[in-house]
Amino acid sequence: MNDHENTYENILELIGNTPLIKLNNVVKDYQGAFYAKFEAFNPGHSNKDRIAIHIIEEAERKGILKPGATIIETTSGNTGFSLAMVSMIKGYHCILAVSSKSSKDKINMLSSMGAQVHVCPANVAADDPRSYYQVAKQLHSEIKESVYINQYFNELNVEAHYKSTGPEIWEQTKGEITHLVASSGTGGTISGCAKYLKEMNPDITIIGVDAYGSVLKKYHETQEFDTNEIYPYRIEGLGKNLIPTATHFDLIDLFVKVTDEESAHSARKVTRSEGMFVGYTSGAAMQAVRQLAEENYFDKDSKVVVIFPDHGSRYMSKIYSEDWMEDQGFFDASNESQHNIEYVKDITSKK
Repeated sequence: MNDHENTYENILELIGNTPLIKLNNVVKDYQGAFYAKFEAFNPGHSNKDRIAIHIIEEAERKGILKPGATIIETTSGNTGFSLAMVSMIKGYHCILAVSSKSSKDKINMLSSMGAQVHVCPANVAADDPRSYYQVAKQLHSEIKESVYINQYFNELNVEAHYKSTGPEIWEQTKGEITHLVASSGTGGTISGCAKYLKEMNPDITIIGVDAYGSVLKKYHETQEFDTNEIYPYRIEGLGKNLIPTATHFDLIDLFVKVTDEESAHSARKVTRSEGMFVGYTSGAAMQAVRQLAEENYFDKDSKVVVIFPDHGSRYMSKIYSEDWMEDQGFFDASNESQHNIEYVKDITSKK
């Protein structure tokens, strides 16, 4: 930042230092105090800005990235957008292999940011040549002077949050945090935060959020990779059908599984009750809090930080679409459709 003019050299200088916001209405019946780390305040509207800038600048520092090089990555959407944004500013090409499960909003955003996008089928094994993991690896092998970010197996993913998100949460809570709740996909966010926070206070409880259809919770509890756990699910950026080395399972105390349907409604509830327009994965994190609170897991002295990783605008064709919600069978007697749009007829008479 330019101190003399109170301006920024470019948008990348706005990454990090996101606000911690007290939750009120959505947690009014729960014991303890709850706070959202609202990562949508990053310029790319997600916590993935942090790893994009950190990994790319480390590659530059080590001489791995040359001017005009190509950056390649596997992404559910948010990391891709952040990489495309950083690549544009720094003058790199960006190619992204994206799961077909990603919302159309995300895919269109990636293209709008100048990235070349390869949409790959979601419900195939990780080692299938059509999977977005294998497509990215193949592109990397074919394109000279390309760099594969490989966030699932890149320790810099963890380091980015160890150096930024974790310290921010510690400082913002004045060291009084008792629990951290974070969705686990690549595992970089939860592991980096956990590493820092546990160093500051080993008694802080780290709670990971996993999806039904993912292998992470069982692997954490048994060290067994059970393929029978794997089946299609709708939440993006949460859970995995492989074991990422960027997930430090030893730093995570507990995993909670959440459903697609309940996570979608939790996201919508946060948006309507707190005025925070949150994404699907944020809803999953909130749903995990709800499940634990209903089991009296927290007490009056609990100070819980929940990471809301991205913005609801990325899910307009999914959880914020009444039609999509109805198509998924997510509306019932307890959660009814909330059509609030009314069109006024044009009654202008022709003369």
